Amino acid sequence: MINPFKESAESSLYQHKNTVKFIVLLIAAIIVVVSIYYNNFIVNHLKSREKQSIELFARATEFLVQQGDEANVTFINEYIIKTNVTIPVILTDQVGEPTGAFRNLDIDESKSSEELLQLLREEVAEMKEENEPIPIVYRNSLGEIENFEYIYYQNSDLLRQLNYYPYIQLAIILLFAGLTYLAFSYSRTAEQNRVWVGLAKETAHQLGTPLSSLMAWLEYLQADERTQGHEAVAEMGKDVEKLLMITERFSNIGSVPVLESTDVYEVIQQSVSYLQRRISTKVKFTISTVGKDIEAQINRPLFNWVIENLCKNAVDAMSGIGQIDIRIMRGSGQFIIIDITDNGKGMSKANAKKVFQPGFTTKKRGWGLGLTLAKRIIENYHRGRIFVKHTEPDEGSTFRIMLRA
Repeated sequence: MINPFKESAESSLYQHKNTVKFIVLLIAAIIVVVSIYYNNFIVNHLKSREKQSIELFARATEFLVQQGDEANVTFINEYIIKTNVTIPVILTDQVGEPTGAFRNLDIDESKSSEELLQLLREEVAEMKEENEPIPIVYRNSLGEIENFEYIYYQNSDLLRQLNYYPYIQLAIILLFAGLTYLAFSYSRTAEQNRVWVGLAKETAHQLGTPLSSLMAWLEYLQADERTQGHEAVAEMGKDVEKLLMITERFSNIGSVPVLESTDVYEVIQQSVSYLQRRISTKVKFTISTVGKDIEAQINRPLFNWVIENLCKNAVDAMSGIGQIDIRIMRGSGQFIIIDITDNGKGMSKANAKKVFQPGFTTKKRGWGLGLTLAKRIIENYHRGRIFVKHTEPDEGSTFRIMLRA
């Protein structure tokens, strides 16, 4: 048994999918911001630690120069200066000219002195943009400044990698999310297709039995002298033919329809002629074309379905009184354009964006499936396009169909 509450909840969720998407994106944005913030916190902490290490390096160098104790010199050299194996450093004089001392730089030391000096100058220029140099002050035994040098340094490779990590992480998350969305979207579309096909074929099957009975009764009435040639019998015959066509339409859902080059004007004229006798006489149709013999690749039963659906919706929008104008023209490239315009109540821009969604309807009674089916027929089966070209509240609407010539 179908649970109406479950259907209502699913329909509500579908109709508010933009809100759900916004919430998901907001949560994702919060995760990204928190991740970047925490990563920056770690980077700044490590950067501070590296600066402290270089300052310790500078102070150790000062001490190394000032002390004559061989034990202290050995300790500082082995456990402070040489333990720096990650932070690139260059020692310069007081004007910023490299002295030739450096550590942790990928530089070929076999080069000539001039080439090596030029490479160190370039490295110093880069380091200066990244971090402020740390001075090394040399004093005499009286504590007076005799000379000073600078230590220029860069962030370690680990710190550089951490700077790029959140962006790499974000790219991976976006890639994974995109692939996941495509997988779920494909799965959902495939499931919807199976539902549509099952529903359509079951409908065609259910129509088969009463339709066979109607055809038998129609043959009986046509053979009876009392009803033979009666107008009502003729109209009943048209309705039976229409039911046969509807059954064929439902049977075609799910299978690859045969597209044939067909006169678009003639097909639309046929659909309008059938509708005109079965809707309000206060609705007037006009069909105009910019040229004769405009043909498109269509499946006649399915395309008739689309035209009838759009026209019936237009009649409902006009409350049974108004004008429906159908214009056929050649578009740019290999397309035929069909505009269906009514002077009904129109709709808001927001509703125009949702009008092809399954379950969306502005009618008090309706399933909201007609335009969804029309979109599937035009875009999936005819490889064309259908959309709301123009609409304004209380001014009517124009639906545009684009078909391959």
